[in-house]
Amino acid sequence: MGKTIWNFLNSGKCSPSFNMALDEALLEWHSRGEIGPVLRFYEWEPATLSIGYFQRVEKEIDLEAVKKHNLGFVRRPTGGRGVLHEHELTYSVIVTEQYPAMPETVTEAYRVISGGLLEGFRNLGLQAEFSVPQSKEQNDILKRPKSAVCFDAPSWYELVVEGKKVAGSAQTRQKGVILQHGAILLSLDEEKLVSLFKFDSEESRKRMLESLPKKAVAIDRLTDRPISMEECVAAFAGGFETALDIVLQPMELTEEQLLFVKEIEEKKYANKDWTFRK
Repeated sequence: MGKTIWNFLNSGKCSPSFNMALDEALLEWHSRGEIGPVLRFYEWEPATLSIGYFQRVEKEIDLEAVKKHNLGFVRRPTGGRGVLHEHELTYSVIVTEQYPAMPETVTEAYRVISGGLLEGFRNLGLQAEFSVPQSKEQNDILKRPKSAVCFDAPSWYELVVEGKKVAGSAQTRQKGVILQHGAILLSLDEEKLVSLFKFDSEESRKRMLESLPKKAVAIDRLTDRPISMEECVAAFAGGFETALDIVLQPMELTEEQLLFVKEIEEKKYANKDWTFRK
């Protein structure tokens, strides 16, 4: 029996609102049966702070700092915490909940989908592993994160190297379809990241800045050779093919599909009512 064919879309650098609109459009088309499952890679222009679906801008985000660093700002359709998308490869997986061997629970689906990330890091010669809480206290922290910063701690089945988070992911399920997307860090500017969030005190901010390098690490600090974006794309595309036992087939958007993406973008992700909603 042959391997399942998935669509593969490498979007390159796109605006933050377009990136989120395209992920939603792919979910919509897949739910209608118009396209098969999708693996998408993309980047951000400009560099962007994205926040989770449930985050409160006024309480958690320093918008003056976002403006100072000339960053884009967008609210994701998925949960999770704030992510600075700068030096990274972002991935998204769009697949039906009824896909063969896809677990029903969110946590176990993370494990299956994130297997592609695990194999991708291995393709780069990096020994990543899944994060699994070892105690009730660690599990409680995952359920109730202490900060608004995504890379402050790994969640279930996110990827870690030497105990430090190297990729952060978030997931939503709509119309019978799973959308999981996340950031694969090529490099990380901890000071810029921490500057984008509000803290109870300067002491709290200082503690976060001091602790972050112990909790998160980027690819450029794990290898003594430069790894290009092209090498990352190839490594992680191959990783998903191996982990999910699939064949990737390049996909190109039609003019009609692009218009649909733009429609979602204008109504939602480029709309302040969505971005700054309470």
